[in-house]
Amino acid sequence: MKALLLIATALLLTGCLEVEQYPAWREGQYDGKTDDLPQQLRFNGDRLAWNAALDNRNRHQNEYARMRP
Repeated sequence: MKALLLIATALLLTGCLEVEQYPAWREGQYDGKTDDLPQQLRFNGDRLAWNAALDNRNRHQNEYARMRP
């Protein structure tokens, strides 16, 4: 009987511990942190410089090009 009571209490408490996970809305608009694009954070909005950095990084990840003969 004690085990059944303990299990019932645990099941009742699991529903009470749920936290609200929805973002805050104010006047129909999302009122949270803005998600900046990577090129806005590190390259001051210069998309071409961002793409050049990506291409350069991908070029150096080629194992065949990194090997010495």
